[in-house]
Amino acid sequence: MASSEPSGSATANQNAKASAGFVANAKKHKHSYIQFLAVTGILLLSIRSLGQKYRINDLEDDTEALKRERESLTDRMRHIKQSLLQEASVEPTGLFASRLRQLFGKDD
Repeated sequence: MASSEPSGSATANQNAKASAGFVANAKKHKHSYIQFLAVTGILLLSIRSLGQKYRINDLEDDTEALKRERESLTDRMRHIKQSLLQEASVEPTGLFASRLRQLFGKDD
């Protein structure tokens, strides 16, 4: 047991010296650490900005696709309305055509 105490205190002394050496080394190279942290921060911001740039490009592409789809749906609805009104105008009583005009509004 007596042999384990000196080795335990020796280990504690080595740990204390190592931490003191680390602190002394950190103080000695303080500018290098600050520079490293600044460069790391700039790198992380650049990576985040690059990711946001690609996300914006994807969103712009999605917006264009949605605009084209909306125009296509608008054209299809307009075509369906015109076809229904044309078929309804063939009816001799005209009731169906007048009802369709009420449903569709006065825009057509």
